[in-house]
Amino acid sequence: MKRKTVLDIKNMKGISPISALTCYSYFNAVAMDEAGIDIILIGDSVGNVILGYDTTIKVEVEDIIYHSKIVASHNKTSFIVSDMPFMSYQVSKEKAIENAGKIIKYGYSNAVKIEGGEEVLDKITAIISAGIPVMGHLGLMPQSINKLGKYCIQGITEKDKEKIIKDALLLEKSGVFAITLECIPEILAKEITEKVKIPTIGIGAGRYTDGQILVVNDILGLNFDKKPKKFVKVYKNIGKEIKNVFKKYNKDVKNHLFPDINNIIR
Repeated sequence: MKRKTVLDIKNMKGISPISALTCYSYFNAVAMDEAGIDIILIGDSVGNVILGYDTTIKVEVEDIIYHSKIVASHNKTSFIVSDMPFMSYQVSKEKAIENAGKIIKYGYSNAVKIEGGEEVLDKITAIISAGIPVMGHLGLMPQSINKLGKYCIQGITEKDKEKIIKDALLLEKSGVFAITLECIPEILAKEITEKVKIPTIGIGAGRYTDGQILVVNDILGLNFDKKPKKFVKVYKNIGKEIKNVFKKYNKDVKNHLFPDINNIIR
């Protein structure tokens, strides 16, 4: 099978739900390829779940490129989208185009994702004009955590709801091929999905978006003892199993049970 294109993703709206997951590694890239995941996002969440940062703000363009190259090199069918990290696009249109170009050229990605609406519209339009597909991102925007103060549901007040709807329509007009909607009420996500002609991808946005995305570590239970967010479904608590394996290995080594006769090279 060939890799999905931006047209394939756009044409799925109203036809087939879009499956999307974050990915940062070789093993998961191959597994998601075999599973038939439609979109892979090399998210700036790599800062939290791989690099161990307390915020995505610390992620650099080079981090995104490094993990994007790994994923894109070993997944052959998913559409590959890479986050543009904090301050990689806000400074100027020229800088935004330059960094987006680096991610596409050196990270082998098919598109970039940018947080924000009207306030970054000129940067988004410039990147698209340079021939690079852009996915928008509205609602909860982790790169704005210092401004927000905490991670919380967005689009609750009438003013915030109107702002998100306005931004979604502006993003569509600018030429983005899809919009991620994060942590907004289900009814608002449904309204936006019905208003725009491009796909919406929800994360904590309810049942009526055109697709769903989750952080891969969340669905695998790989976040140590952190309580999963309400909108996350943990399909398998692999984190607990991994810790038990490490404990068993440590115990076997300490008690001279590994290696045993079956592990010796003669």
